[in-house]
Amino acid sequence: MQQDGSENPKHTLRTLRFGVEIELVMISRERAAKVVQAVVGGSAEYRGYIDNLDTWTVTDARGRTWKIVSDASLTNAPAHLRAEVVTPILEWSDVAELQEVVRVLRQEGGRVNDQCGVHVHVDGAPFDAAALSRLIKIVNKQERLIIDALAVNENRLRRYAKANSQEFVQKISAQRVRSMRTLNRLWYGKHNGHPQHYDPTRYRGLNLHSIWYDGSVEMRWFNGSNHAGVIRAYVVFSLALAAKALNARAASGNRRDYDPNNTKYCFRVFLLHLGLIGDEFKNVRKHLMAHLTGSAAWRHGRPTKKGKGDGLVHEAK
Repeated sequence: MQQDGSENPKHTLRTLRFGVEIELVMISRERAAKVVQAVVGGSAEYRGYIDNLDTWTVTDARGRTWKIVSDASLTNAPAHLRAEVVTPILEWSDVAELQEVVRVLRQEGGRVNDQCGVHVHVDGAPFDAAALSRLIKIVNKQERLIIDALAVNENRLRRYAKANSQEFVQKISAQRVRSMRTLNRLWYGKHNGHPQHYDPTRYRGLNLHSIWYDGSVEMRWFNGSNHAGVIRAYVVFSLALAAKALNARAASGNRRDYDPNNTKYCFRVFLLHLGLIGDEFKNVRKHLMAHLTGSAAWRHGRPTKKGKGDGLVHEAK
C-alpha cells in the first residue's frame, strides 16, 4: 500500500513525463550537438539565432527535437564554450539514454562550474490547483533539508533557485485553492494571463511560473553536473516529489524542525516516504545524501556498547 493511502496511485514517477536542461562549459554547441546525435541518432542542424539564442538542434531517430543553445549566464567561460542541452519531452524508458548522452558529453569535454545548473521540468498536465498547492506545501515542509541535501550553492540560492515565498505559502495554506486562476493570482500577486519567459517569479527552487508559461513544473535547485548517476538522481527525485503531490489527499506546509546533526537520517526517511525504496533507487539515495551528515540508519548516531553494565550510547557518525 502506498504511504498516501492509495493502493493504486493514478500517477507514479514512471508514468510522468519530464524534460531536463543541462548547462555545460568547455564544450562548443556544435560539438555538443554532434555528441547528442551520436547517441540518439537522427540529424544535427545549426539553426542560428532563435529567440536570441545561438541554437543547434538534433532531430533524433524518433523525430523528437533536442536543442543545444547558448547561455549568457555562464559568464566565467568563453562564449563559444557554453552549451545548454535541452531535452525533448522524455518518459521513464528514456532515462538510460539520457544518462548515456551525459556520459558521452563528459567524455568529449563537457564540464561544469559553480555557475552551471540543471533544471528538471515535470509535465504539468496532470496537475490541478489542489495538487500544485500540495506540492508547494510538501516542499516547504522539507525545504531546508532539500537545500542542504542538494548542496545548493549560495549564488544559485540567492539568484536562480530562491526558497519558497513564505507569504505565498501562507496564502495557499489559509484557503482551499480550487482554481488555477486563483493560484495564478496568488503566485504573481495579480492575475497574469500572458506570462513572459523571464518573469522574475521564475527564479524559485520550485517554479510554478512555468505552469502558465510552458505547461510544466520546474525544479531549479540542482547544481551543475556532468555525472550520469547524479542527473538520474535529480530526475527521479523531481518525479517522486511530483507523484507524491498528485496522489496525496492532503499536505501540511508547516516547516519541520531542523537539526543539522542528523540530516542524513531525516532525508533518507523523506526519500523513503516519497517511495524511493529498495535496490532500484539505492544509487539515487546515495547521490542525494552524499552531502549530508550523521548516520543514514540512526537518528541519534549508531548505538555502541560502552562497556559491561554501561548500556548503550549513541555515537554520531
